[in-house]
Amino acid sequence: MANVTLDGKNYDTDSLSNEAKATVSSLQFVQSEIQRANANIAILKTAESAYVNSLKKELEESES
Repeated sequence: MANVTLDGKNYDTDSLSNEAKATVSSLQFVQSEIQRANANIAILKTAESAYVNSLKKELEESES
């Protein structure tokens, strides 16, 4: 017996219609993809910071 919580209310997924179960499955997929996208954004922001720091170092060295 699995539960899903929506707006603070718990629902037993076994008692949901097939359409509602499919919607829950789609929602879980989308939430998973959002988490994956956020992880990728964090990786890209880290890379961006590294590139900015590298560029700053190169520019400072070329001014010397």
